[in-house]
Amino acid sequence: MSTDAVGGVWTYATELRAALGAAGVEVVLATLGPDAPPQADVAWWRGRLEWQEDPWADVRASGDWLRELVADEGADLVHLNGYAHAAARWPVPVVVVAHSCVLSWHEAVRGAGAGEAWARYRREVAAGLRGADAVVAPTAAMRSSLQRLYGFDGRCDVVPNGISARPPQRAPREQVVLGAGRLWDEAKGLDTLDAAAARIDWPVHVAGDAGGASARHARLLGPLGRDELRRRMGAAAIFAHPARYEPFGLVVLEAAQAGCALVLGDIASLREQWDGAALFVAPGNDRALATALTTLAEDAELRGELASAARLRARHGDAETMAARYLAIYLRLRTRVTA
Repeated sequence: MSTDAVGGVWTYATELRAALGAAGVEVVLATLGPDAPPQADVAWWRGRLEWQEDPWADVRASGDWLRELVADEGADLVHLNGYAHAAARWPVPVVVVAHSCVLSWHEAVRGAGAGEAWARYRREVAAGLRGADAVVAPTAAMRSSLQRLYGFDGRCDVVPNGISARPPQRAPREQVVLGAGRLWDEAKGLDTLDAAAARIDWPVHVAGDAGGASARHARLLGPLGRDELRRRMGAAAIFAHPARYEPFGLVVLEAAQAGCALVLGDIASLREQWDGAALFVAPGNDRALATALTTLAEDAELRGELASAARLRARHGDAETMAARYLAIYLRLRTRVTA
């Protein structure tokens, strides 16, 4: 299974690996990208990823490395958390999982198509989708993006991401709004949360890599380990994720599991998952976000109702269910090969 070393894809890959391991499936993680994996015992190829600047020589080299690893490990199947490598010849079935893509990001964040500068990226992603034996997306919204932006007309299974269960904290909730993500990443909408913080009475805390960006009104907590972030989620009354772009949003799932009331960006993927269990605001509108946060801060009953609804919804996002659905896809492909 390919992965990169940071963010949601790493969390997804390690959660899925653990859940598949419990089901008797051995998963070899193959980390790609400039950042070393957090675990020293995981294979790593250091180089540029397909969505980075001028990556194609590195993409070819990392593909060669992946094929050597497949041969060395005697793998029965390849699970790619990226696109371009799937267009190569593989001796075993290949699954591609569409976590995000540059073209859909560009539309959501920049408000326009990616343009000619990304023409090769578009071709490489389309070729990878066509070359895969199975394609998976975490939401129907992401599946629609593949169909619309890359002309993909093959089968695409929707398998929501999952996380391992964690017992809820019993401590009283703090009157705090928590956000999490890369502050410099416009997709996460944390600039909007920072602006909204000036308009509400409750303090706003933001966990994550600032990457040189600054906050005027929110308190920056810096990068936190996953356990510490989950602890803070278990204490905060409200979790805000006013994203402009979020094909799934594992961090929202973790906040819901921890019992936070949710305020989310009103985008198709988050509506798909959390409609009826969160308040939604237009991305980039700090006044609307402040109004929603104030509404929850002042209404403990509504806060409790939404927190309960989100926690109940999060029960369907467990790692075991995710692993079972992937295992069914793997077995379908293996059966096709041996038939």
